Amino acid sequence: MGRKAPAPPPPPADSFERLIHELEKLPGVGRRSAERMAYHLLEQSREEALALALAIRDVKSKLRPCSVCGNLTEAEQCAFCADPRRDDAAICVVEWPREIRAVEKSGQFRGRYHVLMGRLSPLAGVGPEDLRIAALLQRAHAAELQEVVLATSPTLEGDATAAYLTEKLHAEAPKVKITRLARGVPTGSDLSFAQSGAIGDAFKGRTEMR
Repeated sequence: MGRKAPAPPPPPADSFERLIHELEKLPGVGRRSAERMAYHLLEQSREEALALALAIRDVKSKLRPCSVCGNLTEAEQCAFCADPRRDDAAICVVEWPREIRAVEKSGQFRGRYHVLMGRLSPLAGVGPEDLRIAALLQRAHAAELQEVVLATSPTLEGDATAAYLTEKLHAEAPKVKITRLARGVPTGSDLSFAQSGAIGDAFKGRTEMR
């Protein structure tokens, strides 16, 4: 019989060390950065520090996926789906909710959104059934829809996801135009980290998927 894996060490008993320990779990945060953040919070007033704690609590307890597009919202529908001024003729498909903010900053898109909650990745075990693809195909039947903009990230997995969606959308809604963002966004990058100007250029130069 193999040996049992050692139990993880218990969290520090001291509250300040526990704070540092939790901050270290954030992406890109090492011990020194966590210590700086912890000391900064310690220097804040009780009200300011608790405001951060309450914001974290509310995000975890109140946010949920929009019933239409999958964006994060506290209401049944997100602000973009509920806004009657948005253009129903176009849907922009993104991988994650954070990418909607990146697209909005570009100022080049006034349509609706659809969040896949990931991208196809066979090596990671992510298949079509794990993404919000069925919901997208349902929305493709809307009479007013004229264009679906595929804004998946310009990576191998993002390109594979775009190719799969193109095939499915053409079969499901042959009259709808399918476009892909131009390479104003650097190849291999994550859309949410791209500059708003680059995203804007990509929208202007988007190409039709066939």
